[in-house]
Amino acid sequence: MHPKTIAVTVMSLFLLGSVAVGAAGDKTEAKGIITSRTGDDLIVRTSNGNVTVVLTGDTRTKDNKGLFGLGREEKADTVLIPGLKLDVDGVSDDRGRIVADTITVDGDDLETSEMIQAGLHPTAEQVAANMKAIEANSENIQSNAQDIAEIKKFIAMYERNAAANKKQIDQKINEIEGFTKRFTALTDYDVKSQATVKFPVSSSTISADDQEQLRQLAQTAVPLSGYLIEVVGFTDASGEAKMNEQLSEDRAKAVVAYLIQQAGVPVHRIVAPGAMGEYGPAASNESPAGREENRRAEIKVLVNKSVAVN
Repeated sequence: MHPKTIAVTVMSLFLLGSVAVGAAGDKTEAKGIITSRTGDDLIVRTSNGNVTVVLTGDTRTKDNKGLFGLGREEKADTVLIPGLKLDVDGVSDDRGRIVADTITVDGDDLETSEMIQAGLHPTAEQVAANMKAIEANSENIQSNAQDIAEIKKFIAMYERNAAANKKQIDQKINEIEGFTKRFTALTDYDVKSQATVKFPVSSSTISADDQEQLRQLAQTAVPLSGYLIEVVGFTDASGEAKMNEQLSEDRAKAVVAYLIQQAGVPVHRIVAPGAMGEYGPAASNESPAGREENRRAEIKVLVNKSVAVN
């Protein structure tokens, strides 16, 4: 992470966590971290305790970008997931809640929260483990007298790269660990219904059978109180990793678009879609049948345990 970003993040931690809630109808604001989301309600932890923030169809979510936040990017409220820092401007209601007019998030914090949502934390740990393994192998190489000149050249090159990258990787892991501890709300949800949509090679087109499956899934979600729908896209191991990541994102977005546009699911009921690329295979990529199983999107209907309907 860039030093300026780190400085801004540290400063924000000192500023984060305030709330000012007035009488019903008064303008009010709050700063804090989302600890839980149930439908249109967010629980935000501030330095003065928890406050409930209510989303409406008029709530505007934005990301202040650029120096001093002069640039702005509009966001859908699907990015409002547990673990995310935010500033809320709104109006107090007669129940002591804040009905949000504008919610401002930070792009760097959003990216980290989405990485946790998409399950990329184990990947970061694997990077650190691989670096330790390379270091151990380098020690063994040094003990081998054969072709010592080439070995020394390799070690010197590795050490330069490691010095430049290891600090950044360690910092990112520590950052993700911190967000993971705060991201406890994921364990507070029960899976009430789920489906898997399969895709042809290099395609994000949903078949007629899977369209019907998505319509039925949406119908089962409607009676549930405070439900959310999670969508994660995957690919098989064919092709380049970067292309697979984009393809898995396209598949997840295709499912989200169908649920909203054709199955009648409100946009605020769908959390930010995840894109896993070829990671997390459902079957072996060594056979055509296995690769077919891996070209998929997984959809889950989630309900907070505190309001779950049995």
